[in-house]
Amino acid sequence: MDFSIPPELQELLRRARNLVETEVYPLEPEFFEKGFNAIEGTLKKVRDKVKAEGMWLPQIARQHGGLGLSLLEHGLFSAEIGRSPLGHYAFNCQAPDSGNMELLIQYANEEQQRKYLEPLLNGDIRSCFGMTEPEYPGSNPVWMGTTAMKDGDAYILNGKKWWTTGGEGAAFCVVMAVTDPEAPPHFRASQILVPTDTPGFIYEAVTPFMGHRGEGWASHSEVRLENCRVPQSNRLGPEGAGFLMAQERLGPGRIHHCMRWVGVCERAFDLMCRRAVERAIAPDRPLASKQFVQGWIAESRAEIDAARLMVLQAAWTMDRYGAKAARDQISLIKFTAANTMMRVVDRALQAHGGLGVTDYTPLATFYRMERAARIYDGTDEVHKLSVARRILRRYAGASGEDA
Repeated sequence: MDFSIPPELQELLRRARNLVETEVYPLEPEFFEKGFNAIEGTLKKVRDKVKAEGMWLPQIARQHGGLGLSLLEHGLFSAEIGRSPLGHYAFNCQAPDSGNMELLIQYANEEQQRKYLEPLLNGDIRSCFGMTEPEYPGSNPVWMGTTAMKDGDAYILNGKKWWTTGGEGAAFCVVMAVTDPEAPPHFRASQILVPTDTPGFIYEAVTPFMGHRGEGWASHSEVRLENCRVPQSNRLGPEGAGFLMAQERLGPGRIHHCMRWVGVCERAFDLMCRRAVERAIAPDRPLASKQFVQGWIAESRAEIDAARLMVLQAAWTMDRYGAKAARDQISLIKFTAANTMMRVVDRALQAHGGLGVTDYTPLATFYRMERAARIYDGTDEVHKLSVARRILRRYAGASGEDA
């Protein structure tokens, strides 16, 4: 396993971090105070600069206008730009658009790519993904109430979705809906492209979370589908393949998330160390002189490095052997990286004292926005149970063979 970074990639990572530090960090104070809409225009200029410097769409193949980075390479890139909550958006590799791009590249027909994929890649529009429902547990994604019933050459959709990230202002939604309730559970649902201006696609609310509502891309939405009629030609991929397509989307997506969380850790760690050496607690006595602060720094450095290597190993395995071979690793990094991030951010926030809970640093935003990391894309508990069961089945099989 070789994690050596070639010189050209090192230079790309250096340029990405420099752009984030010089162009994106300065937008954070206004974003924290006034919200996404206040900085969207300025952020567009940053996106134009990203394009001009050849760093647009790092996760997308060159034939579609991207950098064509491998999963491992994009993981390293993601850790650099993930230092800011606006970093991924600046490079057009933000959730949920990034995963939707990959779905459209793999499954969309020519007309769908022209109408939905091309403007998404260009950054002219945003999208959202409608899967989670308030009446059904996200831990059981094959159980949902939203239906898409055939009527002539159309589907009629009915149901409700929430935690639809970036729904406010999105041009279209990839909706998971049951198209055949009599099929086996994993083959009941399909993915359907629904323009958000379709009659019956009702944008109900921005979901408030952790004392914050958000807006635009930096928000989560509640959407109701009420006799929403779209052509059957809007179906993405084969009928009944919605769950399998979602699983394909989730594997790389989890690695993207985990390396973004490593970036969050690195920003929090940097802020904590700077605070420790700069903050005087008495004349000639910096906060760094306290042993418990030194312990936080040592523990954080060890945990970040361990999480980083685990994620890179998972990306390396998926690049070479596919998602199935990396299945255990993906489960392990999901809860390991999320918990590492929360511990590091919490220590950094504590080291800042009262300043840490204000919006004068990004720590409070990280703490508020990223707590959900232990829930979405599979809760910690689900990942722990699934990986443990697979491990134990292998041991049980080995014991049977020995017997």
